[in-house]
Amino acid sequence: MSGGDIAAIVAAAGFVLLVLFIAVPLLKLGRVLDEARNSIRDLNESVSPLLTELTDTVTATNKQLAKVDVITENVAEVTTNVSALVAVFSSTLGSPLVKLAGLAKGVNAFLGKKK
Repeated sequence: MSGGDIAAIVAAAGFVLLVLFIAVPLLKLGRVLDEARNSIRDLNESVSPLLTELTDTVTATNKQLAKVDVITENVAEVTTNVSALVAVFSSTLGSPLVKLAGLAKGVNAFLGKKK
């Protein structure tokens, strides 16, 4: 055996050790990728029912919001009617009450001067 043959054997042995050293992380990486694929598959299977339930929930919420909108419109209408009623009541009774208060003050002033 010549020096070149020995060098070739040492280089080949070094290459075999390098392949063995790299093979272990590659096998572990392959297992990690398999687990990731399985996790993604499980996630995909569980997301579909969740999205269906979410759609049902959003639909029910929209129905309830429509009901609340109708109630809000009715409350606004009642508030407007009460405001108009208060204005009518105030204008109907407010003026005579002011006149009555003025009369009472005048009578009180008149009676106060007599004493």
